[in-house]
Amino acid sequence: MASSRRARLRGPPDGGWGWMIVAGCFLVTICTRAVTRCISIFFVEFQAYFGQDYARTAWIHSIVDCATMLCEPTRPGSCEEGHLKLLRVEVQIPAPLGSLISNHVSCQVGIMLGGLLASTGLILSSFAASLEHLYLSLGVLTGLGFALCYSPAIAMVGKYFNKRKALAYGIAMSGSGIGTFILAPVVQLLIEQFSWRGALLILGGFVLNLCVCGALMRPISLKEDCRTAPEFLEQNYVPETEKQDFKRTSICPPLIKLWPHECLCYCSWKEYDFLLMPGFMVLAVSILFMAYGCSPLFVYLVPYALSVGVSHHQAAFLMSILGVIDIIGNITFGWLTDRRCLKKHRYFCYLFAVGMDGLCCLFLPVLQSFPLLVPFSFTFGYFDGAYVTLIPVMTADVVGTSLLSSALGVVYFLHAIPYLVSPPVAGWLVDTTGSYTASFLLCGFSMIFSSALLCFARLAKKIKRTHLRPLTGNMGLKQHIWTNGAIAYSVTAELDQRDGEFLAVDTNSFSNR
Repeated sequence: MASSRRARLRGPPDGGWGWMIVAGCFLVTICTRAVTRCISIFFVEFQAYFGQDYARTAWIHSIVDCATMLCEPTRPGSCEEGHLKLLRVEVQIPAPLGSLISNHVSCQVGIMLGGLLASTGLILSSFAASLEHLYLSLGVLTGLGFALCYSPAIAMVGKYFNKRKALAYGIAMSGSGIGTFILAPVVQLLIEQFSWRGALLILGGFVLNLCVCGALMRPISLKEDCRTAPEFLEQNYVPETEKQDFKRTSICPPLIKLWPHECLCYCSWKEYDFLLMPGFMVLAVSILFMAYGCSPLFVYLVPYALSVGVSHHQAAFLMSILGVIDIIGNITFGWLTDRRCLKKHRYFCYLFAVGMDGLCCLFLPVLQSFPLLVPFSFTFGYFDGAYVTLIPVMTADVVGTSLLSSALGVVYFLHAIPYLVSPPVAGWLVDTTGSYTASFLLCGFSMIFSSALLCFARLAKKIKRTHLRPLTGNMGLKQHIWTNGAIAYSVTAELDQRDGEFLAVDTNSFSNR
């Protein structure tokens, strides 16, 4: 009875067991995102032990980040048709493995399996005899485990909260910064006491707590989840002609190409229309350059600090500062841009934050002491958290709120390519030039170009509007354009068409008389 009663909840409970979900998600972000950032502390140890160059050693961190982004399941989305919303349609692109487990089994199983994979990868890494061993164990296996844990935990918070969703997400996501602040000096201490092998072994045991977090993720079914795809098709929410088209052109595997699956294929196709929008293409290119610029800093900050004479503990403390200031920037910048005076200018606030991070990278080669690197960590960490907060706002500004969920999935998926490529490229530049200057300058210019590209796109859009304004002004009230961010719909075009049909019918009836 209790389970059936839970299955018929009209809306999220906004409390109760939901706070345990938040606590579990908080620990998940510590065990995944914070541990990933702390892998950079092992960089110098790996390099010294295996006697390899910067570029080959950097592939370890790159593979972890890339595997997490590529295999991470996307969040539930929605697809609109008229006034009806087909809610919580799970899109299995671009993460078939993660989606298969968390969507078709349960979030509990997905997180527990991810915890086992991540822990196994870290434990096997402690016995590594070569960098190639670390690529597979610490890179692929641990990255896959983190991917299976992170997004399902985030999605569970959204299912338990509605009115307090912002507070719940704020608490849950703060685990990344707080975890980095605590774990960075602890990992350095473990390396000094037990060597890098012992530290990885202990981290493997610590990451097993993800299985406990998975056990906390009690499933909940809301009333809006109970409607199935056949109901929508039977009620003709999908036009009959389009049903036939999707039967012929569906890209779904043959084993699951059943009649109820047509609605899923239809909604998935409609949700990804934005990929051909010029505005989204510009945003995608900008995201690629932005991600390329920010990734190497988290890999090379500690090695660079050690190369200029900073002690190991001080270098680890720089990572701690980055982590906690990142969260402060995330919260305070989001609050500031919600104020009335800045709300209309959030687009340019995002550009300013990305540009400031780029400037920080340009000045980093000049900062060669711990007192100078501390302000860098504060500034870079703050603006890194600032622009991350505004990525969903930027995406919604381009594609509209109705397509936001799918667009965000693509945006975060695009991070995987630069995360994989940029640290090894930066390491190759260090090996070639013998200094970090070229690597940091490339990161800085990449982020500045990302900001400038969006700035020029916005200016071009405004210039185009000013040229079109006199034309639309002359038309008066003849034409009104309604838009949902993806499709422009002409009211007068339909009215003119209906008038033409009415006149044709009227003429035929008159001739019949």
